[in-house]
Amino acid sequence: MSLKAFHLLFVTASAILAFGVGAWGIEAYSSRGEGGTLLLALLSLLFGAGLVVYGVKVRTKLKGLGVQ
Repeated sequence: MSLKAFHLLFVTASAILAFGVGAWGIEAYSSRGEGGTLLLALLSLLFGAGLVVYGVKVRTKLKGLGVQ
């Protein structure tokens, strides 16, 4: 597995995990009403979105450099 493929796989897995934690935080907030879980959910969702943007930019940059 190339470094590019591993990097993109790791970023994708991290984004999926962040969105999962965000969904769990929203569910926990709706059942318990604790502000900390809502903060965790929002931060996780923002981090997941940032990882998606980062992954797209890295993929585009590496493609432009001719890295396979």
